[in-house]
Amino acid sequence: LDSPEFENVFIVMDFQDPIFDELHKTDCRIIGPPVILNCAQKGEPLPFSCRPLYCTSMMNLVLCFTGFRKKEELVRLVTLVHHMGGVIRKDFNSKVTHLVANCTQGEKFRIAVSLGTPIMKSEWIYKAWERRNEQDFCASVDDFRNEFKVPPFQDCILSFLGFSDEEKTNMEEMTKMQGGNCLPVGDERCTHLVVEENVVKELPFEPSKKLYVVKQEWFWGSIQMDARAGETMYLYEKANTPELKKSVSLLSLNTPNSNRKRRRLKETLAQLSRETDMSPFPPRKRPSAEHSLSIGSLLDISNTPESSINYGETPKSCTKSSKNSTPVPLKQSARWQVAKELYQTESNYVNILATIIQLFQVPLEEEGQRGGPILAPEEIKTIFGSIPDIFDVHMKIKDDLEDLIVNWDESKSIGDIFLKYSKDLVKTYPPFVNFFEMSKETIIKCEKQKPRFHAFLKINQAKPECGRQSLVELLIRPVQRLPSVALLLNDLKKHTAEENPDKSTLEKAIGSLKEVMTHINEDKRKTEAQKQIFDVVYEVDGCPANLLSSHRSLVQRVETISLGEHPCDRGEQVTLFLFNDCLEIARKRHKVIGTFRSPPGHTRPPASLKHIRLMPLSQIKKVLDIRETEDCHNAFALLVRPPTERANVLLSFQMTSEELPKENWLKMLCRHVANTICKADAENLIYSADPESFEVNTKDMDSTLSRASRAIKKTSKKVTRAFSFSKTPKRALRRALMTSQSSVEGRSPSSNDKHVMSRLSSTSSLAGIPSP
Repeated sequence: LDSPEFENVFIVMDFQDPIFDELHKTDCRIIGPPVILNCAQKGEPLPFSCRPLYCTSMMNLVLCFTGFRKKEELVRLVTLVHHMGGVIRKDFNSKVTHLVANCTQGEKFRIAVSLGTPIMKSEWIYKAWERRNEQDFCASVDDFRNEFKVPPFQDCILSFLGFSDEEKTNMEEMTKMQGGNCLPVGDERCTHLVVEENVVKELPFEPSKKLYVVKQEWFWGSIQMDARAGETMYLYEKANTPELKKSVSLLSLNTPNSNRKRRRLKETLAQLSRETDMSPFPPRKRPSAEHSLSIGSLLDISNTPESSINYGETPKSCTKSSKNSTPVPLKQSARWQVAKELYQTESNYVNILATIIQLFQVPLEEEGQRGGPILAPEEIKTIFGSIPDIFDVHMKIKDDLEDLIVNWDESKSIGDIFLKYSKDLVKTYPPFVNFFEMSKETIIKCEKQKPRFHAFLKINQAKPECGRQSLVELLIRPVQRLPSVALLLNDLKKHTAEENPDKSTLEKAIGSLKEVMTHINEDKRKTEAQKQIFDVVYEVDGCPANLLSSHRSLVQRVETISLGEHPCDRGEQVTLFLFNDCLEIARKRHKVIGTFRSPPGHTRPPASLKHIRLMPLSQIKKVLDIRETEDCHNAFALLVRPPTERANVLLSFQMTSEELPKENWLKMLCRHVANTICKADAENLIYSADPESFEVNTKDMDSTLSRASRAIKKTSKKVTRAFSFSKTPKRALRRALMTSQSSVEGRSPSSNDKHVMSRLSSTSSLAGIPSP
């Protein structure tokens, strides 16, 4: 025992055993089996600990406790933390990684909220100890830790005043989700009264000293931060006191962790403090609204007056006057008036873009958010797209217009400004406009699924900078901007004299803007067409990858029922996807196989269709319009020549799509077939035929007996049978050929002989004669 070269280490299975107590009293070095196994697995030496160490699941964690009144419970928790390798600090400091709280009050709790330190229940430690024998278990992993975080409204009983029934119901549901309870207004057990400050002018009763009367921003801010915010900053009755204004003004909009990119953006946005005569938003109702808090800095004790000077507050471009105030000519010309309006609307538009970027995009992209990122990077990219690029272009346009207005001269060219930036507009607008619907859908989906994002939007959309408009309403402005600019330039052209050189330049600028809008529309059409192809690929199981092509677009989708043995069994539900150069044929899947489920986190449903064949339109030789009879409704057939077959094959279908008339569908199909094979006479591809000629009928397609017989037929076949074409009976085709002379759509039987002979020769394929 006295040898300096050796040390005795005792491995104890049970830290509750009397043997453990004896060894512990004599200061022996004690470890548990998980430590041995972990060290052996990693090839590391045994960790040195002056206390008994059973496992390392809390290694490198520094814990602090608050709100525990029973000494026995606290001692028990501290002991377990030490057994798992954790460190305890009596006083809270920046090195503490987790606060274990038994209440949501006190100085330690407030500091932990301000620093973004996770606040945990004591249950976290007990559950971690239960898993002490699990290999590689770590108590600080997000999935495990998030189960035991103290929710924002723990120990809170909330009541709501001044909200609509719908809002109140929503907020009560959110309260219960976040660990709180709700009671009616006036109940003595309530801890908080949340007030809609824009509706409620005075309280209906005298609140007790224990009741916090707070604005709704406290409620949404707590949810967004994932921790109970300090009530003193949101007290309803102190909303207009100078003390609150002073305390709020000391909090900057940003945290000191902002990166260089954000500072550069701030400097750019600072330019927006110049005058605009026409505000894009309603006037501010409350002076105190200017001091709205950004949740990014809530309770951040590291913020100082100096930091607020460095980072600044939201540009109040709507209220500050410009250094270069616009000179007003003694006699304002109509051209000057329109130019002034163009500048004012451009300035307002830039302010809106700045609001979108500063109030929404930048805080969402900021690192080190309290409670982790509100949205994933790809969701942020989908929502905001190229908004910063659009902002940069319009900042330049606005500056050029301002210089022109300040130094006004009738001969100055406004058209040149828009010609100068037309290439930038073509580059920046299509990516945003094309995916605006997707951006809107992403906002709606995330707001429903992520309470913190919902709270974030509630807080920021209530700020005066947003003018009570939602993020979706603000994001639609870029979609509307270019058409309104084109209208103003047209108006400007009307009030420009013929001899003014800007007359022709304005015409060019208007033409350039129209080209930009045409390009956007064309690009949008192509993007939507590409998206439709992706939708087809996702919907059709086994769809060939070569369907995806930049030159291909979806023309029409038609729901049908197979009437013959091809392309699949009679009675099968078949979906035809007509593309500009091919036809995708897919049948309804009999059973959705579980292995085709989407990956976790994706909501795309399993493929509902099964690929049968992707057929180039050049293989379609004739389109047969089957006449309507008592036993045959809405039927048509395709005569195709697959490259693997020596004769033609007949595919017959019954249309089930009611919104698309059969005649329109067949004409559409023939037009694209003709385009593919480079023929001008698309109508010559259509033939009208009797159902008996091709043994086609739709009788009893939906009867129970028919469905039962089809089900029996399906089960008798192998699931893996290959798709193949069989030769069409020549007798039926020849019979059809004899009647085709008098049944050509749109032509009478009295056509001249030469024409009939040419039509007959063109239909030689109907007889199934192999080509040389």
